[in-house]
Amino acid sequence: MTRIELLRGDITKVEVDAIVNAANSGLRGGGGVDGAIHRAGGPAIMEECKLIRERQGGCPTGEAVITTAGRLPARAVIHTVGPVWDPARPEEMDRLLADCYRNSLRLAVERGLKSVA
Repeated sequence: MTRIELLRGDITKVEVDAIVNAANSGLRGGGGVDGAIHRAGGPAIMEECKLIRERQGGCPTGEAVITTAGRLPARAVIHTVGPVWDPARPEEMDRLLADCYRNSLRLAVERGLKSVA
């Protein structure tokens, strides 16, 4: 059975199979939720991000990659890069954002991850 549950709280404390991180294309951590995930998960996440950068140069907008969750209570972190909104190209921005959701969920399904935050 498919179920959607809405929660409000700290994503770094949610016990799920995977959390989705709004990452930057360089997968270098940052501020906000991205920074909180990297701080709470510890260096293992950044080490895997570094390997991904070395292998494929980062993560393009609309795409998603997966890493360990480190010390987080999740099994994995799915990093996806959303578009920086450009009002001159709304259709492209909508498509790229939809790609983030689609590619994140595809990775979850491929890895057998059932619960995603």
